[in-house]
Amino acid sequence: MVSVIYQKRALPIYWCLLDKDGCSNLQEQQKVLRPVIRLLKHYQLVIIGDREFHGASLRRWLHSQGLKYIFRQKKDTTFREKRQKFQPLSSIPIYPGGRRFYENVNLTQEKGFGRCNLVVYWRRKYRGKQEKEPWYLSTNLTDISTTIKIYGQRFGIEAMFKDCKTGGYNLEGSQASPDRLVRIILLIALAMTSAWLQGQKTQSQRKQSYVCRPNENKRTRRRHSDFWIGLYGSSWIVSMNECQELVLEMMALVRNKMTFYRQGMRAVMLIQQPL
Repeated sequence: MVSVIYQKRALPIYWCLLDKDGCSNLQEQQKVLRPVIRLLKHYQLVIIGDREFHGASLRRWLHSQGLKYIFRQKKDTTFREKRQKFQPLSSIPIYPGGRRFYENVNLTQEKGFGRCNLVVYWRRKYRGKQEKEPWYLSTNLTDISTTIKIYGQRFGIEAMFKDCKTGGYNLEGSQASPDRLVRIILLIALAMTSAWLQGQKTQSQRKQSYVCRPNENKRTRRRHSDFWIGLYGSSWIVSMNECQELVLEMMALVRNKMTFYRQGMRAVMLIQQPL
């Protein structure tokens, strides 16, 4: 699957199913990337990926297309600087909070794939969590800070997959055939994008408090994403409609709450407005 990352959220735009387990090969990776590259040819692209896309042949192909890339490498991958011996990436001395940049190195001992730049970065402890190991990033970018910042956005993909699965649409529970699965993914991609845009609009209108409790005591980050707010905003409106008669009866008994009721109905109207 190829996604575009926007505001820390990955939005799926192209995918294909493989009839096998294990890693994809260069031909399969080109198959899923070419349509996206053509679609976004007027934009400056940086292709980022995890250790599934660590192959030297993919790096060489993207570089020949004039594209920038950043791919995370496995720690047992070997590299070599000029006039040095090959050694595993895990042998590089690095500590939490540290970063290193190696220019024009050989990555892997495969012949014929040229050189690339290597960034090694270990995130310092953040919000009580410590990364277990550093990032080993192969890239044709020349600035270490830019490389780290761009690759850090890749984790929006993990949020996207959670939305597809347990966090939203329960894709894995569908147990659909490959043909039906492709159609389900298409519907999910449209629904996910719509929910995310709806959540953004609800946030900009400052009406998210009607859908959820945005904050918690002793919690620095908001509790719910734009996707969650957009998804459950629709459920809130449905429940409002189903309970409309009961709510009106209660408002007739507690007249001093009518102002708040009207504010809630205005929030319903704003959320229901077309994007």
